[in-house]
Amino acid sequence: MDVPDHAAGVDQSPSLAPRRVLVTGGAGFVGSHVVARLMLMGSQVRVLDNFSTGRLENLADAAYGGLTEADVFSADIRTPEGVKIIDEWQPEVVVHLAAQPSVPAAGRSPLYDADVNVFGTVNVLDACVRSGVRLVVNAASSAVFGSVSVDELPVAEDHPMAPVGPYGISKATAVHYLDWYGRQHGLAYTSMVLSNVYGPRQGGSDCGVVSLMTEGLLDGRQVVIYDDGKQTRDFIHVSDVAEAVAIASHHDGVGMVNIASGRQLSVNEVYQAVQEAAGVAQAPRYEPLPWAGEIRNMSLDTRRARDLLGWQPSVGFTEGVRMMVRDARRRRKAGAQIMPAARNLDPALTNR
Repeated sequence: MDVPDHAAGVDQSPSLAPRRVLVTGGAGFVGSHVVARLMLMGSQVRVLDNFSTGRLENLADAAYGGLTEADVFSADIRTPEGVKIIDEWQPEVVVHLAAQPSVPAAGRSPLYDADVNVFGTVNVLDACVRSGVRLVVNAASSAVFGSVSVDELPVAEDHPMAPVGPYGISKATAVHYLDWYGRQHGLAYTSMVLSNVYGPRQGGSDCGVVSLMTEGLLDGRQVVIYDDGKQTRDFIHVSDVAEAVAIASHHDGVGMVNIASGRQLSVNEVYQAVQEAAGVAQAPRYEPLPWAGEIRNMSLDTRRARDLLGWQPSVGFTEGVRMMVRDARRRRKAGAQIMPAARNLDPALTNR
């Protein structure tokens, strides 16, 4: 997608530090890292999450930084009540991460996927326009580009969007709506096309190959690799994503921008890295793909993020996997106990 006129010629210096930032999906995997990073840079942050997949304990780091139950709102972005906080608080920046995040789940229930990722996004954008929000930072996905031939990799932002499944379709539709709101209402946006994000706090049986491999090996289970494991993805550590969001929130909107490593890794290479980090030698089990429409190869060109935002990834994959394994072991040692600061975020006390 072309850069919208209102995003052209952006001031590349981080001179627009936001005082108030709302993070939808802020108790989730990526969102909780973003909340902690935004608070570290001095912004007042509030969290909107329906806690379908987000967890209060994910906000422990942010709680140590001063986040309280008064800053956490339990609501659904698909309802009028869910976006009431935008109308009432009038944040300067909205970081929109609330989503149905699973490719397999989208295939099983495309109606629910579209309800959250399309209707929910439009509901948020409507509230942003009403409230005079300066900037929306949105999380898109490399799935918007669909299947791309190897000779076209890494994919740049001007590559045609051609999603091949419900998840990619819903995320691409949200990007189109962002572009329309920008042209129709002057709503500035940065839509971050994320590659495969991995890191601490990632969970769920439907998503996160690095997390699934880590948990499987530490549990002593045989890891399943679908197909031949030679399919490739572009992996980015969640701390690099959080840093990109923090930087983008200081700027005017730049339209679509890829946030990725720019490097292809096969699933087999990922498994080897996780095995080495975990110190476990175990052969995986290969099974046929249980779903259709698998994208064979993907990597993203990150030059635009570097040129417009001054961002580039800093965590190498081997280092990131080691960090993830250490965190998983630490959490297992601590058990299910919620970190002390997170106890201040009593679910019964969060705003509703």
